[in-house]
Amino acid sequence: MSHIPPLDPNVAARKGFRESEERLKRFWTAVDVAEGEDGWSVTLDGRTPKTPAHAKLTLPTEAAARLVAAEWAAQGEFIDPGTMPATRLASTAIDRVSQVREAVAEEIAAFAGSDLLCYLADHPTSLVTEQARAWGPWRDWAARTHGITLELAEGIVHRPQDPQAVARTRALALALDDFALTGLATATPLLGSAVLALALQQGEIGGEAAFELSRLDEAFQERQWGVDAEAAERTAARRAEAVMLDRWFRALG
Repeated sequence: MSHIPPLDPNVAARKGFRESEERLKRFWTAVDVAEGEDGWSVTLDGRTPKTPAHAKLTLPTEAAARLVAAEWAAQGEFIDPGTMPATRLASTAIDRVSQVREAVAEEIAAFAGSDLLCYLADHPTSLVTEQARAWGPWRDWAARTHGITLELAEGIVHRPQDPQAVARTRALALALDDFALTGLATATPLLGSAVLALALQQGEIGGEAAFELSRLDEAFQERQWGVDAEAAERTAARRAEAVMLDRWFRALG
């Protein structure tokens, strides 16, 4: 499905950043935000920077603009896109997601059809019990709050979900603006769960808590066998992304 941009804006925007800003020196001194007719723009010495597709870097709320502006203010001698996740989210929303909203919503809805929270481990009993206790309330929340009723599967065998639940997930995604939709599209594959991603977007759960719920099996294995430095680094990076997405959603209001 090459017409659909990668759900992770780190992937979606990286190509554009490399083409236009790789090893680009910092060319500004002062960073601020300014309100305009279309929203809040980041300003660098009074001028608004552009996205990789050359659109103005304008966001819907002052808080979101300041979140992005803080990344520009924190840059050193050279621009490092890897330290600018909110900027990448904003650029992806403006340049990519705004053009293919239906396709992105379909991708999010597909996760509801095979949501992590519906696939408990076969064994050991302690892990199965932990997952049932931790995940059950969030399946209940999705059903009670949004009419997304998902059934448990047995083991790893795929169980088709009610098409109405999938359709409801898609509708909730499409109801969001481009910026929140981009965040949801990033959170869903990160967490492996449309339900957890929706709960994060709606402020029902924090980023770190949602991430820890998404990796119960992984954490169980680590307690049994330990964890190496490389795996710990990957986990820390994913956890930081979940925390950043929480900040993103809260900034969007």
